[in-house]
Amino acid sequence: MRVAPKEIQTFRNDFTYSNSPDAIKRFPFPFPEDDYRYSVNMEPHLPKGGEGSAYEKFLDIDEHYLSEMEERALVLKDMPHRCLAMEHMDLACWDMIERCMVSLAEDYPEHFSLTREGDQWRWQNHLLDIDDQFTFADSSSLPMPPLEYMGRQLQGDFALLDQRDGDLFLDAGIITCPADWSLAFDAGMSFTEWHGPVPMAHSEGIFERALKYLTAIPVGKPVRRLNWTLTVNARMDTSPETYHEWGHERTSVTPENVGSKVYLRVELQVLDRMPRSNALMFSIRTYLMSLEDIVTNPEWAKRMHRVMKTLPAPLIDYKGLTRYHSTVVDYLAQFDPAN
Repeated sequence: MRVAPKEIQTFRNDFTYSNSPDAIKRFPFPFPEDDYRYSVNMEPHLPKGGEGSAYEKFLDIDEHYLSEMEERALVLKDMPHRCLAMEHMDLACWDMIERCMVSLAEDYPEHFSLTREGDQWRWQNHLLDIDDQFTFADSSSLPMPPLEYMGRQLQGDFALLDQRDGDLFLDAGIITCPADWSLAFDAGMSFTEWHGPVPMAHSEGIFERALKYLTAIPVGKPVRRLNWTLTVNARMDTSPETYHEWGHERTSVTPENVGSKVYLRVELQVLDRMPRSNALMFSIRTYLMSLEDIVTNPEWAKRMHRVMKTLPAPLIDYKGLTRYHSTVVDYLAQFDPAN
């Protein structure tokens, strides 16, 4: 059974965020092997895992929907530049509106409704008490710019990548829960440029192969991959703009609190070709789970210990784990029968 949205919890200050037992079961655990290496780990974005799986629908709506919408509103109130769209991306933004509204209305009819008569549309979001009528592709008919309007109703971050000259350019996005990167800094960069800081993968040809694959994605054939890192506290917004609020937390992990304080942060990344603009919609749906919740699954606990124990030093540094990596490994070791 799908997990229904629950009351608002917080991703800052008192950090009331938690996962229910059903949410733990559907968590997209990212490690298929006992060690981790970079790869172009793409697969078709098709349903798998059965009813209620995080992979069941094109867009995953879960029990944290209201909490994540509240967190997004707080970020945009303080930093409206976390949503931007260059002028030439207007058509891509409307592509995104159509793709997301149609998917939500078809997959979650109890929460969302879309009525279309030509270019006259009515959109109802019963979870946020939204009922708007607008003219498709006329941005003046919406209460706010189209990317922001849609992004404020979706879990996860969204970027729109313009494709030209055989490359992809980050020319629009609503990014309020990034894992240590900035939309304002990366806006306008090419695919190679915004992946510049990633260690090891360039020399292994990972990004060259990935770009060739991504620029060939056709309409109607979305693909997905999982990415991961660790986060101290259940903090969604770990952007450079707010580093002064969370950077010091990396020094607060101890053997006594590591289980409750360190979270495995998983990104379900989906790339979908837009039909009118030829842009790629890049969605980054973030899931957070404490180590305490991870180890309730013995297979996950054992696997994660082995992955952390063998993680190459350049990746430990790049992912910002240096200060507490050994504490995480020591904590997980008690759940690995090989130790």
